[in-house]
Amino acid sequence: MAATQPWYKYVGLDGKVIGIDTFGASAPASEVIEHYGFTVDNIVNTVNHL
Repeated sequence: MAATQPWYKYVGLDGKVIGIDTFGASAPASEVIEHYGFTVDNIVNTVNHL
């Protein structure tokens, strides 16, 4: 999990980046991961829509 901004130089403006651009989330890890979209379903869905 990382900031998204640096990745756009690799994926371009039409690419997709899954990351975190905020601070301060506090919850069990599984809830934070789901909240930010780091789930298998979300990543597969994102890749399939490229």
